[in-house]
Amino acid sequence: MNSKSEPGSRARMVEAAITLMRGSGLSGAGINEIVRVSGAPKGSVYHFFPQGKLQITTEALAVYSTRVVAFIDQALASENQPGARVSALFSAFARRVEQGDFHQSCAVGTVSLDLDGDLQALQDVLGRTFSEWTALIAAHFDLGDNDRTRSFASLVLTAIEGAYVRARAERSARPFIEAGEWLAMLADQQTRAAGQSPELELSG
Repeated sequence: MNSKSEPGSRARMVEAAITLMRGSGLSGAGINEIVRVSGAPKGSVYHFFPQGKLQITTEALAVYSTRVVAFIDQALASENQPGARVSALFSAFARRVEQGDFHQSCAVGTVSLDLDGDLQALQDVLGRTFSEWTALIAAHFDLGDNDRTRSFASLVLTAIEGAYVRARAERSARPFIEAGEWLAMLADQQTRAAGQSPELELSG
């Protein structure tokens, strides 16, 4: 192989895996599909990923998660008040699903639906990823109690994952907008109930 082309082939396979997982989960991201979408030589798969599909999937999910963390952080940091932060986050996801023409979901969510008993290692990766995203969201809010704040952040993440399912089924970003409106009101209410200033500067 040409050593100069190897990094490009490897990166293309990771990107292909992300695209395929966002579209149809783990079942749609087989080795043949990854090779086809990436345009990389099939013989290079086990050169770059000696553990096969599990390794490609794990690494692709790590790259994807890093991007989602930046996406969520930027959206939440764009506003100061809790409700406005929630609205900004869900509006950003609404634009994201529209830009993908309602064909792209969350890769972590779609892969989670494909798991079986033989993929315990991957299940651990998915669980840690959701936990990291929850902690990130929680860092942008203060409901007066750490457990309560994390529980709210968990609800936000659950709403995002659920909105992806409905958005694809209905070909509409409305599920994100509706969830954002209700959760924004809840965020402001709970912040006031906790005696916190609605304009606290947290992670923004």
